Amino acid sequence: MKQRLTEWWRLATLGSALLLLATVVSWQLTSGLAPEPMLLAVLFSLPILAPLPGLFRGNRYTYKWATLCVMPYFIVGLTEVIADPRSRMTSTAMLTAALAWFVGLLGYLRVSAPEKP
Repeated sequence: MKQRLTEWWRLATLGSALLLLATVVSWQLTSGLAPEPMLLAVLFSLPILAPLPGLFRGNRYTYKWATLCVMPYFIVGLTEVIADPRSRMTSTAMLTAALAWFVGLLGYLRVSAPEKP
């Protein structure tokens, strides 16, 4: 039962990370395929891409430090929701995806914790 629950949280975490990645890329590329937005899309994607190999392997240490990678997206999403009414939909999607990724990371860490003696 615990193994199945751990696997569910791992898949939820990976899905929300990929959703956040898609949201960030679409947010940057809404203005077109010019070189500047494409470069910004790549740069904004790096904190999501960095922990993905460890997340796929189920490395608990990666899940721990990946929680820190969520904060920039949470802060930018919250700021854009408040400050820019034109990008409110995409920034709300980014904020929601960032929160889902954070909850997924914490959920995985919670259910995969070693048993206490």
